Amino acid sequence: MLVGAMDDTAFQDSRDTWAPAQPPRVANGYVGLHSSLRLTLYRIRSDRWQGPALRIAVLADPHVCIPWVRPSQIEQIVHQTNDLDADIILLPGDFLPDGNMICRHLHADEVIPLFKPLKAPLGVHAILGNHDRGECRLNWETGGRQNSVINAFAANSMNLMLNGSLRLDHHGYPFWLVAMDTQRGNGKRMPGLHDPERAFADVPDGAPAILLAHEPDYFAEGDSRAILQISGHTHGGQFVLFGRRPMTPSKYGDRYAIGHISDGPRHLIVSAGLGYSGLPFRFGVPPEITLIELHSSMDNRGEPHVRDRNS
Repeated sequence: MLVGAMDDTAFQDSRDTWAPAQPPRVANGYVGLHSSLRLTLYRIRSDRWQGPALRIAVLADPHVCIPWVRPSQIEQIVHQTNDLDADIILLPGDFLPDGNMICRHLHADEVIPLFKPLKAPLGVHAILGNHDRGECRLNWETGGRQNSVINAFAANSMNLMLNGSLRLDHHGYPFWLVAMDTQRGNGKRMPGLHDPERAFADVPDGAPAILLAHEPDYFAEGDSRAILQISGHTHGGQFVLFGRRPMTPSKYGDRYAIGHISDGPRHLIVSAGLGYSGLPFRFGVPPEITLIELHSSMDNRGEPHVRDRNS
């Protein structure tokens, strides 16, 4: 079964008493080339969220390739995610594998349709990761004017957001989903393609907003417009050595490697993701489906779960 990291107290809202079921295990072992898939649940309370509890499922960094993250595994993960009763499903990017991985690289047309069966009342929304830009041949050949991942989303009528926002209604409570393009640009030393001002342009001042940003580093900018930022990119560092995560791809080291980080009223959730970068190996950081419950601070049902980023 899938390893759970969650509160013991069952969650309640307008639905019946609920706790996430543990889907079947995808692979074996906490350490190794195939790590066991994990379900990680975070509960967040915010004074700025006044609506009904919002349940968010996150599938980050799938890096689909053969043999390390096979299409059949993604199909199973999609099925498991649909069983979590999420209000909204978010995909923070990096669908394509790292170019340095020894694997069979799949074309975006083979990867993106795997996620089409995902269903949620408020929709399924995706952004691009740095590898979706950097490992896309069409992106390089056209100087970024075209991209095979963008084309695959369009061909499958799936929602991909690039520096924009979307107004959503959760049982009569309006909020905005804001999305940014990758902060890495077309290569590590290239300027980022994210545009925060464009992304937030249509969000009213003070409106409740959730930001979907592939890299967590933007949280350090202190932008107070979002209640919650949801990111991936880091794979949780992919390795834990003596309590640290030295391989975290961030200019802030492992500060934003994994889990729930808060700064006053602002919250950041960084998913450990599903796939691999560099080597098809995780040490102490199993891949995960991430589940987030955003509550009003007036809602005393359930306690927030904060996962120590050094655990």
